[in-house]
Amino acid sequence: MSTAVAPSKLQVWLLASRPKTLPAAIVPVLVGGALAYGDRLFAPGPFLAAVLGALLIQIGTNFANDYFDFVQGADTEERMGPTRVTQAGLVTPKQTLVATAVAFALATLVGLYLVTVGGWPIVAIGVLSILSGIAYTGGPFPLGYNGLGEVFVLLFFGFVAVLGTYFVQAHAVTPMGWWVALPVGLLSTAILAVNNYRDIQTDRKAGKRTLAARFGERFAKLEYAVCVFGAYLVPVGLVVTGQLSKYALLTLVTLPLAFKLMRSMLTESGPALNKTLAGTGKLLLFFGILFALGLMR
Repeated sequence: MSTAVAPSKLQVWLLASRPKTLPAAIVPVLVGGALAYGDRLFAPGPFLAAVLGALLIQIGTNFANDYFDFVQGADTEERMGPTRVTQAGLVTPKQTLVATAVAFALATLVGLYLVTVGGWPIVAIGVLSILSGIAYTGGPFPLGYNGLGEVFVLLFFGFVAVLGTYFVQAHAVTPMGWWVALPVGLLSTAILAVNNYRDIQTDRKAGKRTLAARFGERFAKLEYAVCVFGAYLVPVGLVVTGQLSKYALLTLVTLPLAFKLMRSMLTESGPALNKTLAGTGKLLLFFGILFALGLMR
């Protein structure tokens, strides 16, 4: 007979941080830093602080989601996704809430340095990012429960993160910054789309009105396709119009992975989509790295 070994505290909190979601925090900062580098405005200190701050806000948001999804009944024994530590009883709701506060407090400390570099706009970005991270599943009008999750992700994991990273180095925002933020936001939104597609049935039972829960499976598949393949149109368009060098087309190397994931989205359902979810995170990471390399040339 074998006896299950309980995970250590470190393993529990690593699980709670949802490592597979962290590319959504790193890639926007990487792209924003690469754009600044290409414009000869790269600043190592603010860039590294932006990376750390983004990771802490993402982890804090993940902790908050773990807590609020549990107390609001969205995470139950029926969930098909990866283990959630509060629902699984690995930590108490109070411990998860404290961890959320600690993560956001550390992000605030990093933000204080960025404020000295970038001024009041960074205060606004930091406050809105933290409040939105909490409001995604908490508060009187949870964004994720009312079909606004995609708007939140596109805005904060695309435009705010990329432009904010560029701003703390360049002290300005350029039209190109908006364009390069768009594919990053779209691929981040694709991660949410496959997550919500997988959870349609349990979300409906919990009253979580995501776009997938509202409009059904066909809509979720279309949304995923638009987000994934729409992301490739941006670098192609910028190269064709002469606004970026041909090196931005390095992103096309990831197209086979995108097609594989789309096929999975069309044919799989339920827990099988956990691989698609993880694969979409990898797609974002690989696309982001190649896009960043193209922006640096």
